[in-house]
Amino acid sequence: MTDRDFTGYGRTPPDPHWPNGARIALNFVLNHEEGGEESLPDGDPRSETALTEGSTAPVKGRDLAAESMFQFGSRVGFWRIHRLLTDRALPCTVFAVARALERTPDAAAAMVEAGWDICGHGLRWEMHAGMEEAKERARIAEATAIIERLTGARPKGWYTRYAASENTRRFLAEAGYLYDCDAYDDELPYWRTVKGKPHLVIPYTLTHNDVRFQRAALTTGEEFFAYIRHACELMLTEPGGRILSVGLHNRIIGHAGRASGLAKLLDWAKAQEGIWICRRADIAAHWMKEHPAT
Repeated sequence: MTDRDFTGYGRTPPDPHWPNGARIALNFVLNHEEGGEESLPDGDPRSETALTEGSTAPVKGRDLAAESMFQFGSRVGFWRIHRLLTDRALPCTVFAVARALERTPDAAAAMVEAGWDICGHGLRWEMHAGMEEAKERARIAEATAIIERLTGARPKGWYTRYAASENTRRFLAEAGYLYDCDAYDDELPYWRTVKGKPHLVIPYTLTHNDVRFQRAALTTGEEFFAYIRHACELMLTEPGGRILSVGLHNRIIGHAGRASGLAKLLDWAKAQEGIWICRRADIAAHWMKEHPAT
């Protein structure tokens, strides 16, 4: 027997009753990862090249170019995205790698000042799939402690880089997390039972995400704007309501030619009726109140 659920809410998904009758809970998620990736100066056997501009170039040993591209994200990209959001008084959620947050304390302070909610995104920017149990449990505990120390609040949500392990959700529940985002299978939150207690899942997406630039599916800021706007326009015609998560990365959308499309999207979305621009913490609190576990 499989524990996979291929049915979900089926043909009758619940009406989420988003605030003010909104049809879309639009959540911008900023992945703050720079400084948490693999690098030789940190004792790793290689330089991380994923989601960089030159990731197809084979480099033996230390890849100074890839390191520099990550550093652009924290030095420039973060602050550009921060300005775009705060100038419009719009919220976002941060998926924060603890080591990255530790290396960018000014950015951590700016997130808190802006009122952004911060979810754990690993001690380092690494996948948990296949990780030894004791190591994974310890990494979750350390990441949680670092985020709490830097932000003054214990994170309530978590998202693992791409692939969680079969133990991750259980370890998160044991650590007191209220929800995780380690799923891609729905456009609404849902409840799971973990160790006999209800645990909320708020699915994420790699589809409505700026990683499409790195895969050459999108090439301009204008294309990014149109891509997300078209998704919103379709969702606005559908019954009930949905979540649209939009994944952002400092070192990707933070470049000016791409950020121009994000700026247009923020202005467009802010002007639309039926769109609730919110944090993931807001979605979790709303779902727990309106659709409590049964």
